[in-house]
Amino acid sequence: MHRVVIPLMAACLLLAASCTGSMHPASATMQPVSTSVQPSPGDGDGGLLSSPSTSAATPVYRETGTASWYGGEIEGRRTASGEIFDMSGMSAAHRTLPLGTIIRVTNLDNSRSITLKVNDRGPFARGRVLELSYGAARELGLAAQGTATVRIESVEPVEMTGTFTVQAAVFAEEENAKTLRERLQRKYETVMIVPFVSNAGKFYRVRVGAYGSEEKAERIAAKLTLEGLEPLVVRKD
Repeated sequence: MHRVVIPLMAACLLLAASCTGSMHPASATMQPVSTSVQPSPGDGDGGLLSSPSTSAATPVYRETGTASWYGGEIEGRRTASGEIFDMSGMSAAHRTLPLGTIIRVTNLDNSRSITLKVNDRGPFARGRVLELSYGAARELGLAAQGTATVRIESVEPVEMTGTFTVQAAVFAEEENAKTLRERLQRKYETVMIVPFVSNAGKFYRVRVGAYGSEEKAERIAAKLTLEGLEPLVVRKD
């Protein structure tokens, strides 16, 4: 995976879009990931293909991995940016890129390429680096099969500083989320439950901390892995 940031440790099961565009109920488990350290802090996932490349003068974000698409489960609802999600439009979800980032996405299976805006957070599934709206997936020729290997490049340099949190797990039952929160509060100062409502129902994300760098968030994610979880680093918007 080519990118200017350190790969993150996680991927979650919440709301992962299938080739039908439907939502899968969340579970308590997350997905393990591979990581490597590069000059600029960042994150990664099981879709990691190769080490990121970066230039100090021109910090353009680059990443290669698996993209999927989502649609009906949040159609008409607000994205992380506050915009109303239009599954037929041209947008994407990414875990750590700043909202509003313009990216060029190339389907490496057929060489189709489009330019679109990141306006949401995700994907929350193993080995995926980008979640496309259905309209974007259709333009890239991956809607039918559901996933494809893509290259992501920011159109302009991207400042990756910010605040990051670690998503430990996602549950469909609030009591399960509370149980995990109580367990993690014995070791971590800040553990919160963040409800999320979609067209498929209400879900509960258990998140740990607010950290000033992805590198710090990844260290916490590594500790959570030892807790039997498979955590995910996400930019805190």
